[in-house]
Amino acid sequence: MRSRAFVFVLLVIITLTGGYLVGCATGGQPHMQAALDELRAARSELQVAEGDKGGHRVKAIALVDEAIGEVQAGIEFARTH
Repeated sequence: MRSRAFVFVLLVIITLTGGYLVGCATGGQPHMQAALDELRAARSELQVAEGDKGGHRVKAIALVDEAIGEVQAGIEFARTH
């Protein structure tokens, strides 16, 4: 039983440490990083969508690219201020 408890505590410590390190790597901005990941995923989906949709798909890709740039700029700003 003690070894199971030890393994459990060790896994909790590893998980918390990993979360802390990820937070440090993203500048402590998990929501901005999550938004960036979602925008990149949306861009990928738009890229593989079929058809032009009357030009709306291409415009959507451009807008997502702009949003990605703004989120990246916000993350960078927060790191330096």
